Amino acid sequence: MDIRTPIGALFAVLGTVLALFGAFTAGREEMYARSLGVNMNLWWGLVMLAFGLLMLFLGWRASRVAPGPPRGPAA
Repeated sequence: MDIRTPIGALFAVLGTVLALFGAFTAGREEMYARSLGVNMNLWWGLVMLAFGLLMLFLGWRASRVAPGPPRGPAA
């Protein structure tokens, strides 16, 4: 199993949860006053989701490529 698959799944799930939380709390200015009004939950959730999807894609692509015969030293 490629390590990118579970890492991608973890980041995709956590990024989705964080982005949804940020989307549902978008209208609360008092909650985001410390970050100068920037909805950090939404933006970092989207970044984590994109990274997770990238890792899942790379893991899926690597599993599709069949390994070739082992290469030995040139004769």
